[in-house]
Amino acid sequence: MSVLEIRDLHVTVDTEEGTTPILNGVTLTLRTGETHAIMGPNGSGKSTLAYTIAGHPKYTVTGGSITLDGEDVLAMTVDERARAGLFLAMQYPVEIPGVTVTNFLRTAKTAIDGEAPSIRTWTKDVKQSMKGLRMDPKFASRNVNEGFSGGEKKRHEILQLELLKPRFAVLDETDSGLDVDALKIVSEGVNRAKEETGLGVLLITHYTRILKYITPDHVHVLVAGRVAEQGGPELAARLEDEGYDRFLEPVVDADA
Repeated sequence: MSVLEIRDLHVTVDTEEGTTPILNGVTLTLRTGETHAIMGPNGSGKSTLAYTIAGHPKYTVTGGSITLDGEDVLAMTVDERARAGLFLAMQYPVEIPGVTVTNFLRTAKTAIDGEAPSIRTWTKDVKQSMKGLRMDPKFASRNVNEGFSGGEKKRHEILQLELLKPRFAVLDETDSGLDVDALKIVSEGVNRAKEETGLGVLLITHYTRILKYITPDHVHVLVAGRVAEQGGPELAARLEDEGYDRFLEPVVDADA
C-alpha cells in the first residue's frame, strides 16, 4: 500500500493585486485503493490543490508538506512526480500540435517506466483501452487534443490514466462539460483503472453527478482553502440537497 500525505499545506499565488493565499492549512491522507472526493464552491482552492500536487510553477508552497511513501514530493520536479506515480487529469487539457496521440502515449510510457514498451503488447493495450472508452481508432493518429471536443479530451485523459498506470490519480473536474453518456464512459474508465491497478483517486468536483458512477470512500468539503467538513458518501448526498451555503460567511448589506 502506498500513501500520499498532505499536511497543513499552505499555498499562495501571485496576481495583479499581489500575493494571494489560496490554501490555508489543508490536511488529508490518501491510500492506494481509496477514492477521495474533494468538493466545494468556486474559488475554494480545489484546483490549486490539484496543481500543487502536480508541481505547477504558478503556485508557491509557503508551509506544510506533501509526501509519497515518506518521500518529499515538493522536492521533486514535475517529471519526477510522474515517475513516482502521480497523475493529473487536467480540467482544461491542452492541445499539442505536431505530436500524435500514439507518439505522445508511448513517449510518456517510456519516460515513466524507463524503457519502451513492447510494440505488440503496447498496440494491443492502446486499442483495448480506446475501445473501452469508445474512442474512434483514428484518434490515435491525430495530434494531441487538437480539434477534440470537450468530451474527447476527457476521454483522452482517462486513456492516459489506463495506460500509464500511476499509483495516484488527481482528477480535476473531469466531469465538467460532459454529457450523460460521456460521463458514464469516463467514469467506467476510472473504475476500470482502479480495479486493475488499485490506484488511489483524488476526485475534484463541484457536483455529485459523477459520484453516482465513482463511489467515494471519503468526501472532503474545501472552503476558503481549508477542509471545512469530512465524511463518507452521505456527505455528498447532503451537499446535493443543501448546497454550500452553510459553510459560507453571510453577506452583510452595507446599507443595513
